[in-house]
Amino acid sequence: MSAKAISEQTGKEFLYKHICTSAAVQNRFQYANVTAETDFDRLAQDHPWLLTQRLVVKPDQLIKRRGKLGLVGVNLDLNGVREWLKSRFMKETTVGKAKGVLKNFLIEPFVPHKQEEEFYVCIYASREGDYVLFHHEGGVDVGDVDAKAKKLLIGVDEKISEDSVKKELLTHVPKDKKGVLASFIVGLFNLYEDLFFTYLEINPLVVTKDGVYVLDMAAKIDATADYICKAKWGDVEFPPPFGREAYPEEAYIADLDAKSGASLKLTLLNPRGRIWTMVAGGGASVVYSDTICDLGGVNELANYGEYSGAPSEQQTYDYAKTILSLMTREKHPDGKVLIIGGSIANFTNVAATFKGIVRAIRDYQVPLKEHEVTIFVRRGGPNYQEGLRVMGEVGKTTGIPIHVFGTETHMTAIVGMALGHRPIPNQPPVAAHTANFLLNSSGSTSTPVSSRTASFSENRARLEGSPAKKVKAGAPIAKATNLFSKHTKSIVWGMQTRAVQGMLDFDYVCSRDEPSVAAMVYPFTGDHKQKYYWGHKEILIPVYKNMSDAMKKHPDVDVLINFASLRSAFDSTMETMQYPQIHTIAIIAEGIPEAHTRKIIKVADEKGVTIIGPATVGGIKPGCFKIGNTGGMLDNILASKLYRPGSVAYVSRSGGMSNELNNIISRTTDGVFEGVAIGGDRYPGSVFTDHVLRYQDTPGVKMIVVLGEWCAVWCIVQFGHAGACASQASETAVAKNLALKEAGAFVPKSFDELGEIINSVYDDLVAKGVIQPAEEMPPPTVPMDYSWARELGLIRKPASFMTSICDERGQELIYAGMPITEVFKSEIGLGGTLGLLWFQRRLPRYACQFIEMCLMVTADHGPAVSGAHNTIVCARAGKDLISSLTSGLLTIGDRFGGALDAAAKQFSKAFDSSMLPMEFVNKMKKDGKLIMGIGHRVKSINNPDMRVQILKDFVKQHFPSTQLLDYALDVEKITTSKKPNLILNVDGFIGVAFVDLLRTCGGFTRDEADEFVEIGALNGIFVLGRSMGFIGHYLDQKRLKQGLYRHPWDDISYVLPEHMSM
Repeated sequence: MSAKAISEQTGKEFLYKHICTSAAVQNRFQYANVTAETDFDRLAQDHPWLLTQRLVVKPDQLIKRRGKLGLVGVNLDLNGVREWLKSRFMKETTVGKAKGVLKNFLIEPFVPHKQEEEFYVCIYASREGDYVLFHHEGGVDVGDVDAKAKKLLIGVDEKISEDSVKKELLTHVPKDKKGVLASFIVGLFNLYEDLFFTYLEINPLVVTKDGVYVLDMAAKIDATADYICKAKWGDVEFPPPFGREAYPEEAYIADLDAKSGASLKLTLLNPRGRIWTMVAGGGASVVYSDTICDLGGVNELANYGEYSGAPSEQQTYDYAKTILSLMTREKHPDGKVLIIGGSIANFTNVAATFKGIVRAIRDYQVPLKEHEVTIFVRRGGPNYQEGLRVMGEVGKTTGIPIHVFGTETHMTAIVGMALGHRPIPNQPPVAAHTANFLLNSSGSTSTPVSSRTASFSENRARLEGSPAKKVKAGAPIAKATNLFSKHTKSIVWGMQTRAVQGMLDFDYVCSRDEPSVAAMVYPFTGDHKQKYYWGHKEILIPVYKNMSDAMKKHPDVDVLINFASLRSAFDSTMETMQYPQIHTIAIIAEGIPEAHTRKIIKVADEKGVTIIGPATVGGIKPGCFKIGNTGGMLDNILASKLYRPGSVAYVSRSGGMSNELNNIISRTTDGVFEGVAIGGDRYPGSVFTDHVLRYQDTPGVKMIVVLGEWCAVWCIVQFGHAGACASQASETAVAKNLALKEAGAFVPKSFDELGEIINSVYDDLVAKGVIQPAEEMPPPTVPMDYSWARELGLIRKPASFMTSICDERGQELIYAGMPITEVFKSEIGLGGTLGLLWFQRRLPRYACQFIEMCLMVTADHGPAVSGAHNTIVCARAGKDLISSLTSGLLTIGDRFGGALDAAAKQFSKAFDSSMLPMEFVNKMKKDGKLIMGIGHRVKSINNPDMRVQILKDFVKQHFPSTQLLDYALDVEKITTSKKPNLILNVDGFIGVAFVDLLRTCGGFTRDEADEFVEIGALNGIFVLGRSMGFIGHYLDQKRLKQGLYRHPWDDISYVLPEHMSM
């Protein structure tokens, strides 16, 4: 639920800050909070009015009827408040059936008043608008306000007025108070709308001659509107219901959820319970919890939650280890069970998510065995067979009893097994491999002929259903009975390439003549075409920057599939409804504020548009059309026979459970005619009755299945416990189910019996001749995507690239096997990072320091050298940073900066061949070659290079051996005796010292050390270091705003042939 309760203090803070009314609101911001950390002396300093006024004190922990429970201290001074708190503060208290500790209290000024000055006001949201309730007698004895209070409905997008408030609500209020109350109620309603409240109750609201006093307040806000109201709300804390403590593990999972595109939820119900769940999917989590309760496990159910939306392996691991940690803290005499369940996934790679769970089970195998934990697994979806195989293997290797089941087993059957109500099969049937669709063996390039275009009991002429009924001018436009056909064309909002390809594959296997996706709209790129597959051929689908262009160029489109984010789904949907050609919109995003959804519903009703969603996977009409990821991947489409119509239509709240219904219906009947998931929000765009009535008017539908917190006809399942949201007796699951049975619906006791009921009704309809099963024909085959086939391990291909230094695919970046978090924790610095990426080693600390020193001393050598000169000239020509840097780097070679490798190779070769330093010098002279790394233009033995001296001091102090350096220094003695500037320069020093480092640090073999020298690793030091200087020169020239460089004539010697000279 997006509506979340806030504390009384938070609600009053919102009211005092943002209400706009002519009524004088008294005691603004006069409240003080008392917790376990409160210092009463400091509290009195911060709130001086505590010492001068009479006070009221009460717990602020979402407790109703505090006055009747004796939990309000009235007309006390501060000492009286402290005395009153002594017997209640941090004490366990029972409120109804809930036990909890009173630990958060609110102190406010006491307001003396008469009973006739107390009033009751409440505003709450409904599908059609917001109701304002008012009663002229407020207070603790207000009684049944629903029966007694006056009601005023403010429709969606309508405005409230003081006149309507006076006329409809204030008929029993004294005249002298009507004006004040009307102004306050109007201001309160506007506040309620602006701050996205969903419920706001004040009882009592006191009106005296001095003004208006808000005494007690309860409120809920729409938490999904945080991105809109953040500036006004600030950081809102949502307290847990009284009696249920807020656990740090819940906060941890909530933080994971906030940082993830997936959905991760956890609520602890009974940490000492023996039944724990780890369920994939929101709808499935409700069904599993209901089934556990229905089978008598309500008092042992430990947690409620879900993971869905394709979480990564690491996210699943973090979620699983949290649950395993919680369930292995306290032993249970009967042992414990863990139910890892879920419906058939639409697009989540089950094997990938199971990897995270398997890791967690391995990490906790010892405590799991100590606590006698038995695990039951049931899952379906993409690659589920591999996931189940891995899960079964971990049970064998760890010795933990793990019972594994796939789609052949009813989803909730494992609950009965876990609770001992049904036997555990020894060897469940093995389902077919995920790769259930192969290349077209016929070799035909055309779309195969349809295997069946009508349902088992209807011919094609009747399949399309009835069109929208004609209505009188001025009345709302009637909505279409038949939303989808074999000719339906759609526009997809959002760059959802995977979903679109899934739709095209479905179209192809259904033998449609043309793709169902006519175009895509994506505002963040220019108009272009996107490549997709139609069977084995490649086709292009246009992508438009704006909706108007798409609509103009595709007038045959009547469906929008909106994948926009929760922030933009409202605007894009409202824009789309301006175009009369659109009669169906599916809104996929969850987390859209309820106020926005209700505005969408109102406009859709006016324009005759059917809305599916928000928070939905969509819907499917076998043989005709599917929305986005509905029905899952193609192997599930084929397994559930969704490529041709059956006789059973269904409507569900949950997208994941709709896939489960596809599976159940395909196994127990002739298949699905149409299925819609209306979405999990409180106000779905279309409701169960909308679709049930459509199905009733559709000739091809012989059975209707409704799955959710509602009622329907023909065949129905209705859940209690977690799945039902009831505010009165007639709304409970038991009451609804009883009414349904009396009306003739078939109502299973729980989801566990759904398949049996459906099969029984179907067999009866077949026996009566209502349904006549047709001969099953094989569907056309569709090629599998290469990427998916490779993920399944069905094919292999040589990689275009190989890398052994970095991996960015996981939860965090990895350098040569070291996670980036560890890189920072270990403080290896830039030198250590370079060691990982260049040498695939974690180098010793002194080696990391030496690398950093080399980068520092080679960073720059003034503007006169060729590389810096080129960079400066390029920068002054107006070129960008990359161009200027590249210009400088291209000058690096044997003559400039490239001597590190050459020096290392020359000195190493001479040293390794046992050549004496004098022999080496003489040989190089005889061969007419320069000794690389020897000589400097400016520096000499009399004017030493301090860069070399700094490096030499460090190397001599820290390196375990400096044989090659010592050899080079002996060569320097010979060369400087002939000419003082023939010194070992910085390039030569770094070259020979690096060879010593590679050979003696203990991290490399001799062959590896020589290989790094041979492939140019040492020159990389100069390139990397000098890049810093080149960038500095570029920025310097730009900062100094230097103009185009032109070399002066007088610095150029023009040497032309004599006959050409002037």
